[in-house]
Amino acid sequence: MARLKNVEAFCSVCNTLTKMELAGDVVNTEEENKRWAKCKKCKQTMIIDLVEDVKATKVSLEGIEEEECTSYSPKKTYSIGDTIFHEGWNDFGKVLSKEIMSNGHNSISVDFQKSGLKKLIESINN
Repeated sequence: MARLKNVEAFCSVCNTLTKMELAGDVVNTEEENKRWAKCKKCKQTMIIDLVEDVKATKVSLEGIEEEECTSYSPKKTYSIGDTIFHEGWNDFGKVLSKEIMSNGHNSISVDFQKSGLKKLIESINN
């Protein structure tokens, strides 16, 4: 039985940074960094390069507290790449992706410096 390993890589189907399960080596290739990986979100299997896809897509959170940040509020709308400050957590983060949930509300995935990857609600109009 193969040993499973999870990595965080860019999924070209979901178009987002997500966890992937390494499924095996690519046969008949001279590049040793290519692996089969299954996206945990969309369940699609694809070939990823462990050097390019895994490390190149990591978002740099260095120095974002010096950039112009928006304070997080569920009533606001955000764009991918926006830097936000969550006052409740006293943490800075960068918006990685946007989704529409099953109930029709919008959510954003934010990579925070201290808290890591979190999903937050946006555009709530009550």
